[in-house]
Order: sequence, then structure tokens, then C-alpha cells
Amino acid sequence: MASIASVGRAFPPHYYDQETLTAALKWLWSSRHHSVHRLETIHRNTLVGGRHLALPLEAYAELTSFTDANAAFVRSAVDLGETALRDALGAAGVAPTDLDHVIFVSITGLATPSIDARLVNRMHLRRDVKRTPIFGLGCVAGAAGLARAADYLAGHPRGAVALVSVELCSLTLQRADFSLRNIVASGLFGDGAAAAVLLGDEHAVATDASDSARRRPGPRIVATRSAFYRDTEDAMGWDVTSEGFRVVLSTDVPRIVEERLAGDVDAFLASAGLTRADIASYVCHPGGPHVLHAVQRGLGLPETALAVTWESLRRVGNLSSASVLMVLRDTMDDHRPAPDTYGLLLALGPGFCAELVLLRW
Repeated sequence: MASIASVGRAFPPHYYDQETLTAALKWLWSSRHHSVHRLETIHRNTLVGGRHLALPLEAYAELTSFTDANAAFVRSAVDLGETALRDALGAAGVAPTDLDHVIFVSITGLATPSIDARLVNRMHLRRDVKRTPIFGLGCVAGAAGLARAADYLAGHPRGAVALVSVELCSLTLQRADFSLRNIVASGLFGDGAAAAVLLGDEHAVATDASDSARRRPGPRIVATRSAFYRDTEDAMGWDVTSEGFRVVLSTDVPRIVEERLAGDVDAFLASAGLTRADIASYVCHPGGPHVLHAVQRGLGLPETALAVTWESLRRVGNLSSASVLMVLRDTMDDHRPAPDTYGLLLALGPGFCAELVLLRW
């Protein structure tokens, strides 16, 4: 089993409470959108208290094209990705040159060479480090990235893998799109980066007892499973336009989750000889209130089971693929489950699909 040695994180320095962001968008759209009066209600119903933005609020007026927004993504993504990865490496006691494989995930910007290639140069990673940049998995990519890292380490038990996620959702906002889905997205999504360091069973890490910054290691990954829901590709994703990424967010998503997630969770757990009764803790992607309620109803969970997820949503919003890693970090730091208990990490994303990761603490 691969182990999650650490999770690092990084946020842009620009943080705004929800009321400030709502007021800014209300001013922007008031002369062009007949339903702007609904903005405050919709934003309030996301239950998000505030969000980090890649740029100062006033700088977004200067982004007049997809070219401008994507250039800002590349600049910020390299800086935040480096900060998150250094945080994770330091906590794990792993040097940059120890990494054998870097997986980079994002859905909010494009770069070739990819962001991970730029991190190889900036952080002086090895010339023979393997790189796997992944675009298109959206919110599910944090969980899927952990699963793919575990797959690699199953065949390379002496290896060390870094998963890096950078999501700058604010740079994708379509200011000329007055659809309900875009208004919802404008109140839900925030910016941030997370990184996880995973180690194979036979990886040896030199310990340094004087390193007080090192956190306790996280759980081991026991098993993983992907679940694809056929003919639901219109439920979530992007319409890629000349203006950039236009959000696709169907009202069917909570129904799909409530009706279908439990069957996949039960089958996955049964393959490991377990049932839902054996799961002592959950690390869930904060997709939004309607999705979280659907997860709770579908799996028969009390709201307290996802308390860490609800708090992450309130504090920083939905960070797409980075969010589930943020919830994992919060769980490791402040809500650590009892040793030797099982946990389930899960996320949902475009496809429509789910990714399930069975943890043992």
C-alpha cells in the first residue's frame, strides 16, 4: 500500500468575504442582467463565507481576453504550485530530488510546457523525473490523482510521487454569461493549490528529529475505484469558447449522486471485505450544498460525517480538484481519525464520474 506522507497547500494573498465579491459582481452585471437581484440570494445559498482570488479584485477588469486570463493562470500556477509542493516535501522529509514522478492536475488553465515542467526547472527536480500532466477531470482530479499515484507506487514500491493541483477558478469567470449556472459558479468557486507526497512501501526517508515542522504522516491507500456514469457527459464540464471556459453545471448532478453513488461505494467496499459500517471517516470534495446533501442522503450519513468538508466550503469555497486535498490536509491536522480505522475519500467530476479511495489511518 502507498502511504500519503503529507499534504501541502498554498493560497493567493488576495482574500475577500462573500459580501464583497457579491457586491462587485452585482455592480458589474446590474446594467446588463435583468435577474441581478437574484445574485445575493444565489451567492448566500452557496454557504461560502469568502474566497481567495489569484489577482486583486480590481485587476480582473484588465483581463479582456482568454489570452490575458490564461497568461495570468500560468504565472500564478507556477508560484502557487511551487509553494504547495515545498510545503508538502518539507512536511514529509522528502527532498525535491527524491521525487520519481510528478502528477499535475488542473482544469482552469492551459500551458505547454505544462506547469509541472516549469516546476522541474524552478525546483531543480531530477532530469529523469517522470511527469504526468492531466487536464479534463475537473473536481474529481484530486482523488483520481491520488489513485493514479498509488497505481504507480504499486509497481515502484521504492518510489516517491508528488501530486500537485492548482485551480484558479476566478480566472475562468465569464463576465458576459448571464446564465444561472454561471451565476452559481461565480458564488461557489475559489482559488488555491494543494500538493500531496506519496511514498511506496519500500521507500526510505531519512528522519530528522529536530525538524519540528514535520507533520505526522497521513493514511495508507488500501484500494481505489473509478465509477463512470454513462450518457451523463452534459452534466458537468466546460464549453470551450473563444472567450475561454464556459461552465456546464446541470441541476441533474445531485439526483445522479443520490441515486447512483451508494451502489458504487457498496460494491467497492465489498471488494475489500467491508461495508459502510466499517468506514469511520469521510474525506469528501465540497462540490456545493446541493451535492453534499445528495452525498449524505445517498450514503445515509449525518451532516457531522462531512463536517470538515462543510467547513472547507464555508472558509474557501470549492477549489475544484484541490478541494479534496485541502479537506484531507484539514483532517490530518485537526480531525485525525483513530489509528487503524478505515476512511473513504471521494470526489465527483465531469464524465459524469466518481473516484473512490479507501484509506487506512
